[in-house]
Amino acid sequence: MSSQPEKAGYPLSDKPARLRRALRERLSRAGRDAPSLIAPGIYDAYGARMVQHAGFEAVYMTGNGVSASLLGRPDVGLVDLSMISAHARRIAACVDLPLICDADTGYGGAAAVRRTVEEFEAAGVAAIHIEDQQSPKRCAQFAGARAVLPFETAVARIAAAVAARDSAGLLVIARTDCAASLGLDEAIRRARAFAQAGVDAVFVELKAGERVLDEIRRVTQAVEAPCIFNLDTGGPLAGLGSTELQSLGIALAIYPSLIRTSLGFTMREALKHLREDGNTGAMRGRMLSAAEYNAYLGLAEVEEWEQRFPA
Repeated sequence: MSSQPEKAGYPLSDKPARLRRALRERLSRAGRDAPSLIAPGIYDAYGARMVQHAGFEAVYMTGNGVSASLLGRPDVGLVDLSMISAHARRIAACVDLPLICDADTGYGGAAAVRRTVEEFEAAGVAAIHIEDQQSPKRCAQFAGARAVLPFETAVARIAAAVAARDSAGLLVIARTDCAASLGLDEAIRRARAFAQAGVDAVFVELKAGERVLDEIRRVTQAVEAPCIFNLDTGGPLAGLGSTELQSLGIALAIYPSLIRTSLGFTMREALKHLREDGNTGAMRGRMLSAAEYNAYLGLAEVEEWEQRFPA
């Protein structure tokens, strides 16, 4: 996978299919025959550009971050399909990386799930994950267990997503949030059923705890599909490196909160200094230069393009 954008956000027509093929192939080996794939979480195109320049192979768009960025509200089901798919389209266009998106519950029943797949495919996204929470959904990391769909309904919606994609369609990842309320055995049962329904990967959401590493091993050993985990939950997961991730059988490690919380911390510090000091002096060594900022956005390539076609 290229670490450079295709013509500064003007993608070639085969780009979505190419990135989907690359992601599917990479996931098929990751965590077993190859190192785990790592996808930092972002919520806008600027963050996606930063991830690409940092040399990662994939990027993850977090629904929690999108809700914060677009609405300034917590992740409680306020972002709808039209809003998030339009946002994803802009992000996918500006990088040459597979974009993996949080598609919440699929936004409804079987017909709504089909439309969800079609919208994200049209947006150029490489993969989406659909969870088995009941609506209205809430971020799985909020306190308390989430209410989930009955087993048969959850599997049927995932099967609808798999059937809805076209022959070169996006990857479908099935997520279950039931471990906290129904136990790990039920989460594994659902993950195995999702795999049998034809998904490209499964995502078992786990809470941080002393047994989380053993729980991950149980999932990866029991499910014959690439397994995805959220590594932002803290606890024993916080210090895992690439070797440990692969030894656990993790195909894809996502870090949804890394950028949004790091940036939030820095914004708070910068605003505090400006208000209290009356200037930005204390932050000067912790800011990008104008040249660095423009380089991340690809200004040089845009200017070269304009010089080729002077108006």
